[in-house]
Formats: sequence, structure tokens, C-alpha cells
Amino acid sequence: MADIISETEAADAGKAAARAHAVQRLQIGFFGLGGMILLIGLANIIMNQALVSEATMVPEAAPTVTPQATPSPASDPLADAGVGPDLPSEPVQQQAPAPAPTNAPQTNAN
Repeated sequence: MADIISETEAADAGKAAARAHAVQRLQIGFFGLGGMILLIGLANIIMNQALVSEATMVPEAAPTVTPQATPSPASDPLADAGVGPDLPSEPVQQQAPAPAPTNAPQTNAN
């Protein structure tokens, strides 16, 4: 009779372990499902608040001062920084180029 009790206890222990494992898997699934629902709800709240704040925002704020169209003088940024090359104040006169020599033979008329 001891063998029969031990076999039934072993079967009950196996069933209990399988049942505990199934309950644990169900709990994990339900917590995962609940977490996803909470994340979707949070995303929905954020999107609704963004739409409300966008609807109440002024489209394009008008400038308080009218801009003046003043053309700025063209300037050289290197010269303004003081790193430009030293140029002479007067332009240098370039000499006329020397005439190119001809390769024609010279004849003496003597």
C-alpha cells in the first residue's frame, strides 16, 4: 500500500508543479498585456496634449519692430580680422612684355 501512496503522491506533485508553472506563465502574460495597455494609454495622453497645445499656439508671432532694409557694406572678413595680405596703396605699373624673338634667319645686306 505504501507503493500506491507514493505513486499517487508523485503524480499529485507533478500535477501541482505543472499547475504552478501554468499559473506563473499566465501571470507573466497578464502583466505584459497590462503593461502594453498602460504604455498605449500614456502615448495617447501625450499625443492629445500635443494636439491641444498646438491648437492654442499662435501660428506666427508678428515682429514687434519692423525690420529696416539697410544694405550692409560688403566687407572682407579676413581684412576685418587683420590677417589680410599687405597690399600697396597704389597699384604697381606693369612693364610691357618684351617682344618675342623670331626664329627667322637674319640676312646681311652688305
